[in-house]
Parts: sequence; structure tokens; C-alpha cells
Amino acid sequence: MDKDKQHPEYIERFINLGAMLKQKSHFLFGPRQTGKSTLIRHRLPSAKVYSLLDNTLFLEFNARPGRLKEEVAGKDELVVIDEIQRVPQLLNEVHLLIEKGVRFLLTGSSARKLRSGGVNLLGGRAREAYLHPFVTVELGKFFDLNRALNNGLIPSIYFSDEPKKDLASYVGSYLKTEISAEALTRNVPAFSRFLGVAALCNAKIVNFSNVANDAQVKRTTVYEYFDILKDTLIIRELAAFRKGKIRKPVCSSKYYFFDAGVARQLQGRIAVTPGTPEYGDAFETFIINEVFAFSDYIRPLNLSFWRTATHCEVDLIIDEHIALEIKAKSQIGPDDLKGLKAIAEESRFKRLICVSLEERPRKTGNIEILPYQEFLEMLWAGKLC
Repeated sequence: MDKDKQHPEYIERFINLGAMLKQKSHFLFGPRQTGKSTLIRHRLPSAKVYSLLDNTLFLEFNARPGRLKEEVAGKDELVVIDEIQRVPQLLNEVHLLIEKGVRFLLTGSSARKLRSGGVNLLGGRAREAYLHPFVTVELGKFFDLNRALNNGLIPSIYFSDEPKKDLASYVGSYLKTEISAEALTRNVPAFSRFLGVAALCNAKIVNFSNVANDAQVKRTTVYEYFDILKDTLIIRELAAFRKGKIRKPVCSSKYYFFDAGVARQLQGRIAVTPGTPEYGDAFETFIINEVFAFSDYIRPLNLSFWRTATHCEVDLIIDEHIALEIKAKSQIGPDDLKGLKAIAEESRFKRLICVSLEERPRKTGNIEILPYQEFLEMLWAGKLC
């Protein structure tokens, strides 16, 4: 990013809390530092806010959850409870207050404890929403691709003067310690080893036996640890597309870290540089995460990827009628389009697209080759499908 560009005081986020809460109470989940607290301050300035990161408040509500209904006035009041997973028993009180007309925004960086046995999830009285790191449509002129791929798009880190130190702190103090505590994982060294190995599997099909060997833990423990990362929203799973007439597809899933900068830091890489496989993985992660964000913010999408036993592959299938190949290349050649040509033989697709670093859009046969900027503009404008 150019040094003469000033950091904005606030980046307007795409998610509209006010509109959401007019309809219904909501859970708002997102990894730490994605900007939930800042968003609440700007969009809900008049709300009553309880942050359970405040140890005094945490201890009070943990000892006596019924205190909440004594402090909340009643009908039409808007109440925010930050990090609700720290005191899950508060949800019984929230349930009663919603019935009396109070609207709630319940935020958290983990849904794990809320989905464990016996917790009141409000029986459909609150919808779920997700907050991602920055997306391109939010950053506008402040977006820089190389910065996003190396430092990631977590708000506090993207605009940091020392992003390397902040990423190291994020990974060290949060991922390796807080997630371990949150998930009741007692073996912190083993979980830390696993994180580094899991990050090397980013944007790839995971061989759980190999991960277990490299992380020096049992295979069953690896499954548990991957569930922890999913529940704490650090990774997203992309299922395999299994339809096809000719080639046998693989059934294993791929996993993507929620932020390319966090993945790079956990991989132990100083930087990703154009032209390397690592840069390609980071670019793919960035594009996939933009599509995940669109699916959460605008319209749910059915997302999958396609790979065969003979290694034909397409990075993303959207709603079973758009096939997307992602290449961090400034010149796309015939070899880069083999996967799209192969999947066109398996099923009918409305569009076959290669997202690239080329400067201008073009078309070869029935395959569109798009600059990534044009693809993302089309996505966020709702013009992709």
C-alpha cells in the first residue's frame, strides 16, 4: 500500500446491524479482531452493551445470570452481549427477555460452547450472522493485493504500522492459547504443533494421517482439532462436488483459513512472493474467502470444489452452475484451463470462469478469463449468476 495513503478513521462494513435487528435478535459470530466491537460502537451507539471480556461482569453474571433481567428495562430495548459463549447460561435469561420484546445482539468468537450439550440456543428466536475480516468492497481505494495476501485483512492488522509483530501476537496469544482454553484442549504444545501443520494444508485436501504424524498426535485428535478450528471460525470447509458422468471425483474436503495473513504466519513464512506456489495458495484463499463472505452477507451459496482421482481440478463450484478456476498468473495459458474444460464434459455449467491477474478480460471458447478485480466487482454487484 502506498505510504502516502492515509489510514481512514473508520471503514464502513458491509453488514447492516440495524436492519438485521429490526427484524429479529441475532447471534453475530466472527474470529477475534474482525471488528465486531467497532461495528457495534458505530452502528448501535444507543444500545446497552455488556462485554463478558470484563472479568468483573463475567464473574457477576456467571454467579447470578438472573441479574440480566433485573438490569434490562423491557420492551423495545436493544441489548448487546459481547462474547456470549463465556457465560452460556445467560441464554436462558435472554430467551425470557426476547419473549417480552427485548432485541438482542449476541456476539462471539466461538460457537463451540453454545453448541455443546444442554445450551439454550433460543429455539429459532435469534438468527445467525457472521462477520469476516475486510472484503474488497469495504476497503475500496485502500485495498492492496500484496498487502492482503501477506498481512491479511483483519482490520487491526491490515492498517497496522507493524503488521508482522501484530500477526505474530495474534497467532501466539490468541490462536495458540485462547483457542486451547476455549476448547478445553489441555495439551497446548500439541495443539500449537498441529496449527503449524494445519496451516500448511490450507487450500489443499487434507490427509489426516499425515497431519497426525507431522503434528505427533493421534489421528482422532487431529479430527477433534479440525473441529475446534471450524467451531472457532478459523477455518472453513469446502466440500467436494460429487456429480459427474465420466471421471470419478474425490470425496474429501478442502479447508481454508479465514485469513491469508494468519495462514502465512502459522506456516512460518516471512512473505509470499508472486510466481511461487505459496502466492498462488494465498491468492486462492483470498478469492475463496470473498465468496464465503458474499454467501454470508448477501445470499447463501452452495459452494464446493471438484477434483478427480486423475487430478483434474476446479477450485470452486458455485450453486452447481458456475465453475471457477483461480490462477495467480498475469498470463493464462491452455494448461491453466484444463480443469474447466474437463468439468464442462461432466455437467452443464452456465459459466466457466478463470479468475486471474491478467489486466483485461477475454474469452477463449466458452471460458471467460477475468481480472480478479472485475470478478469481485461482478460478485458484489450480484451480477455473477
